[in-house]
Amino acid sequence: MANTLLMPKATAVWLVDSTALSFDQIAQFCGLHPLEVKAIADGESAQGIKGMDPVITGQLSRDEIARAEKDPNHRLKLSEPKVRVPESKRKGPRYTPLSKRQDRPNAIFWLVKNHPELKDAQVSRLVGTTKATIEQIRNRTHWNIANLAPMDPVALGLCSQIDLDIEVQRASRGREQAPAAGDTLLPASLTERLVPNTEKQDDEDQELDADKVFAKLSALKSTRADDEDEE
Repeated sequence: MANTLLMPKATAVWLVDSTALSFDQIAQFCGLHPLEVKAIADGESAQGIKGMDPVITGQLSRDEIARAEKDPNHRLKLSEPKVRVPESKRKGPRYTPLSKRQDRPNAIFWLVKNHPELKDAQVSRLVGTTKATIEQIRNRTHWNIANLAPMDPVALGLCSQIDLDIEVQRASRGREQAPAAGDTLLPASLTERLVPNTEKQDDEDQELDADKVFAKLSALKSTRADDEDEE
């Protein structure tokens, strides 16, 4: 957990709203794809996630953000943690009190929607449910799917933020980071080939036009000659 970013999507939401960082910089720092960051900026993703200030949590400094805003090629670095949090070694599904079990489907819905990279076993550990229920919610075949609303399991008290971050980090280890999808300019040698030779085309058009003019003149002369012969 020493070099783990807490709540990467919530951090990405805050960075999009509060800084002038590029999508590639935010994606690299939060472990997301640049298109995911763009979807957050367009309001198409993470609509139910509240932005989290990484400066307040001590994971990023103001100076580091300012440095990255001035240099688009600069890559943000996590600040050294001041407190070491031991990794949880609990095994098996979490026990959920009876009073909160009715909230589990909503929490599962939130997890599969906002963190599709999580495996069924990880979701089961977080909220203490069965794989069958998770599959039904993933496939939208759950008997009460029409009435479910995605709700953060941390806010519901079904798991801690640390446990959620640990599982998300574990799920992200197996995913390859996609290269930055930035637009680049083609070299001049290629663009010259793509530009049509307008001067040559104009010359050809002029030649064609001249041929047409001479043809018309010849036709007029022949017509006049025929008229004189008839007279």
